[in-house]
Parts: sequence; structure tokens; C-alpha cells
Amino acid sequence: MPDTLKTAVGILVPLAGTAIGAGFVFLLRHEMKPFVQKLLLGFASGVMLAASVWSLIIPAINMAEEQGVTPWVPAAAGFLLGILFLLALDSLIPHLHMNTDKPEGTKSGLGKSTMLVLAVTLHNLPEGMAVGVVFAGALAGSAGVSIAAAFVLAIGIALQNVPEGAVISMPLVGQGMKRSRAFSLGMLSGVVEPVGAVLTLLLTGVLTPVLPYILSFAAGAMIYVVVEELIPEAQSGSHSNIGTIGAAMGFVIMMVLDVALG
Repeated sequence: MPDTLKTAVGILVPLAGTAIGAGFVFLLRHEMKPFVQKLLLGFASGVMLAASVWSLIIPAINMAEEQGVTPWVPAAAGFLLGILFLLALDSLIPHLHMNTDKPEGTKSGLGKSTMLVLAVTLHNLPEGMAVGVVFAGALAGSAGVSIAAAFVLAIGIALQNVPEGAVISMPLVGQGMKRSRAFSLGMLSGVVEPVGAVLTLLLTGVLTPVLPYILSFAAGAMIYVVVEELIPEAQSGSHSNIGTIGAAMGFVIMMVLDVALG
């Protein structure tokens, strides 16, 4: 299979994970129990933490070395820019997080369901960017990045998208929404990932010298989501150790996948 076709398949893999998770609305009759949500959110945060390090920051450092640039400069600068970018989006886009009735971002007349989907969509944007930039690095033949490594990242993000898709869709059913509509909204939240991946591919195809910055930018954006949203939600209320166990499982699985297969 040509690398371009592999890339096209790879950028759709995370969306498949979201679809599987959203599809739980047809399999489960009741809303997920809190401890299951905590476990899955913790798992998602662990996957994203490991992916940020092994799939994004370390390759960014290796690329910078290959280019003769001080290795830590692109990694540090891109990481901080990614944090600031998500901070700006978080402040501007109206959205609503799980287990809260207080919306964030600019004031709007949007409904609760729409703002819940916007919250997850906001989280999915950096994941799509991460997949796109790693495939771009592989296509450019950059150090430390291969098509196999890009697929590992895509599969890892798909794994953490399964609980995210379920966590966004199941509560909508609990609010009285039809299962088909809840599934559609859960799927919609994941569409931004292949879109973000394609846009990032187009950008990095023109700006190959800044790939280390874009890789670390995606890492910063993903870490922002983990620290700002996933970990607090996994640790809220009682039995927070369940979220910690999930994070450990996700981190180890993603690390093993990246090292063994990447």
C-alpha cells in the first residue's frame, strides 16, 4: 500500500474510535456509572500523556538535532505555543464540561447538548493535529518518525477516543435524547480530528523545516486538554483512585505500543 494511501487510512482511524465509543448508546440501556467514566477518562489521559512524549516531543527533539538546531528550543517553544493556543480557544469558544451546568468561553444562547459536544470537539482538535503532523513527518522522511510510528499514534488516539465517544453520547441519552441523535452528536465531535489532520498535513507539507515546532505544538495542546479537563474530571468526587488506575493503564499501553511497534 503506498504511503499516501496509508496516510489517508491513518487519519481516519481516530474517528473510527469515536464512532465505536458513540455506538455504546445502542448497546447500553443506562448511563455509565461514575466509576466507569472515571476509569475511561483516566485511561484517555494516560494515552494522551504517553503519546505527547513518545510520539511528539521525542521525535521533535530528534528532528531538531537532525536539522542542526539546539534540540530543546523547538520542543520548548512549540509546547508553550500549543498550551497558549488551546487556552485561547478555551476562553473564546462556548462549551460545557461534563458534570457541570456552568458554561465556559464567551456567552451564547447555545443549548446544553451543543455545548457538551463543542467541549469534546475542542479536545479533539489537537489530537487530529498530532496525527496529521506525525504522518507529515513520516512522509518527509524525518528522523525518528515512520509510517508505522504514525499508525501507532493514530491507534493510540483511537483507543482513547472510544471512552470519549461513549462519555459524550451516553449522558445525552440520559437527558432524554434519542439514541440515534446522541450517536450522531458523538460522531460529530470526532469529525474535527481528520479535518485537523488534513489541514496540518497541508501546512507541514509547505513548512517542513518547522516540523519540530509543530510536533511539540500538538504535544502542548494535548497536554493542556489532559491537565485542564481529563484529569480533573477523572479525579472529581469519590473513588478518584479509579481515574489514577485508568491513567496508569493508558500510559503503559500507549508507551508499549510506541516503543514496540513504532
